[in-house]
Amino acid sequence: MARPPKKRKLKNPPVMEGFRPFGIPFTDLEPEILMFEEYEAIKLADYEGLNHIEAAKSMGVSRPTFTRIYENARRAIARAFTEGKAIFFDGGNYYTQDYWYRCNECLKLNINTQQLLECNYCKSDNLRRIDKK
Repeated sequence: MARPPKKRKLKNPPVMEGFRPFGIPFTDLEPEILMFEEYEAIKLADYEGLNHIEAAKSMGVSRPTFTRIYENARRAIARAFTEGKAIFFDGGNYYTQDYWYRCNECLKLNINTQQLLECNYCKSDNLRRIDKK
């Protein structure tokens, strides 16, 4: 019997909910889902310039596991670019130290060490929790 997959440690979610290509009506777009840990892998390796060993340590996984996550992310992004799909960030097998919320009024990302009752920016109570606590 295989052991359950280890959860990946994430620092912050993406500041946006996704991307979409120009020139294709939104109603005609197919989504390509990029899981939160795949976003984190791209961010650590390509944006922050960490090698796979350092990035794996940051996410709390082995180097081979990090490489699989990273390669899945690259393939998803390549499919979206090549096939003209929208990229949405959602789901995955992860944990975080903070509480993540997106305000449904101003659409800003709110990250806090404690649970929130209102948006830090517009003070709306219309928050959507996006972390997996």
